[in-house]
Amino acid sequence: MYRRQQPLTSFTNSIIIELPKQLRVHMTIKDRDAQISRFADMFAAMGTDSRLRIMRLLLAAHPDGMVVSELGSELGIAPSTMSHHLEKLKHEGLVKVRREGTFLWYSASTEALQELLGFLYAECCTRNKAIKPEKIVCCA
Repeated sequence: MYRRQQPLTSFTNSIIIELPKQLRVHMTIKDRDAQISRFADMFAAMGTDSRLRIMRLLLAAHPDGMVVSELGSELGIAPSTMSHHLEKLKHEGLVKVRREGTFLWYSASTEALQELLGFLYAECCTRNKAIKPEKIVCCA
């Protein structure tokens, strides 16, 4: 998805985004806008308390995941509503699904979440320096 940075003089209409581990990435403005749009869609998908609680449960069950009935009973969400929420999260790449027999197992897409967190980290802590990296503390 990303190319290693080449000398800036060889590109036009481009920006450089710093990511964690000092990985520098070159992308065109069009690529950047598409990526920002994708991240906005991912945030929107997690923008309800139910979907955010689903993501928390799936992360707690990582890497095995959970079946729909477990998620629904744990959160008190009706099966049809749960299916709607999971479909939205799956459509945005935030969850993965696998079939085992008659069961659908859902798990959090740690790759997608890592991209999302990398974007936030790059914007707030490396490029803009709005937050000092040492001030970021993992969830308790």
